[in-house]
Amino acid sequence: MTTIQAIEQAVQQLPAQDLAEFRRWFTQFDEAAWDAQIEADAAAGKLDALAAEAVAEYGNGKAREL
Repeated sequence: MTTIQAIEQAVQQLPAQDLAEFRRWFTQFDEAAWDAQIEADAAAGKLDALAAEAVAEYGNGKAREL
């Protein structure tokens, strides 16, 4: 059994209240990981082309206020 399979099995056996608490924790964990990845990508310049494209489209009137 792999670690992933063991985790899946353990999660399936959680009582409803513990599952809700795990979901809250995992959501926060996942959001923090996503934020860290975006920050690393931005610092490495991986988002520069997308930002430049967005600014150009805005400058050309191809964007609208949300």
